[in-house]
Amino acid sequence: MKKKTKKKWLYFLIGIALLIYFSYFQNNSIVISKYTISSEKIPQNFDKYKIVQLSDLHNKSFGNNQTNLVKKVNNLEPDLIVFTGDLIDSDRYDEETSLILMERLVQIAPVYYVTGNHEWWSGKFEPLEERLNSIGVKVMRNTLEEIIVGPDKINIIGIDDPANIGESYGERAKSEENIVKSIGEIEGDDHFQILLSHRPEMLSLYSEYGFDVVFSGHAHGGQFRIPFVGGLIAPNQGLFPKYTSGKYESENTTMIVNRGLGNSIIPIRIFNRPEIVEVTLNSAK
Repeated sequence: MKKKTKKKWLYFLIGIALLIYFSYFQNNSIVISKYTISSEKIPQNFDKYKIVQLSDLHNKSFGNNQTNLVKKVNNLEPDLIVFTGDLIDSDRYDEETSLILMERLVQIAPVYYVTGNHEWWSGKFEPLEERLNSIGVKVMRNTLEEIIVGPDKINIIGIDDPANIGESYGERAKSEENIVKSIGEIEGDDHFQILLSHRPEMLSLYSEYGFDVVFSGHAHGGQFRIPFVGGLIAPNQGLFPKYTSGKYESENTTMIVNRGLGNSIIPIRIFNRPEIVEVTLNSAK
């Protein structure tokens, strides 16, 4: 009887150890997802141009001074890095871990950043924005910038997350207002257009304005991913959300949804490892 009891305890402890390892691996082992975007609108000088996207850090750390995450980004040798919101977490606010990451990323490539809902919920975005600007991050607030390589250029547009209006029923209208404000000066411009926007559930809106590529996050990959089914739940999309991870098409718009790096209200990921996205542009001319 004693031997059987000891075996049961041994199996129980092994099971607990495996469960702890599985949970740690799922939430700390970073995966890299790679996509290619081909278009005749991509100029020759942007052929093989590499964009790395990060999203939804929620002030999580990946090694001392974010070394594990920075090393993976650096090894990809990006031409551009974009960060699509929720750099910090409003409930566990710790901007230092997030700013350490941004300070190191700007040494690799230009970094373009847009807000997520947590920046606004924290009530501390103004001083955070000042610090991001001071370290060289390009904070995009309903603005457009040209990215130039040789004689060629593409446009990058970044809009604020609509959570700053404080009324959920007006979020789509606010996002549209932000888009119009951003692109008003380039009406009729036929250059390749990249949009940075935190919310993936507004793909139909983005396609109405003819963006070529949209980078978004927010959905956390559905938090728990069911094999062969997809994500289980996402903010603003509910159960079995449509836009959680990967590449989506609407009209002539391609949207890339990053599963994010950290967690927020739900503190654990299952079959949904933290993600770095790499997108390579191909000129189809």
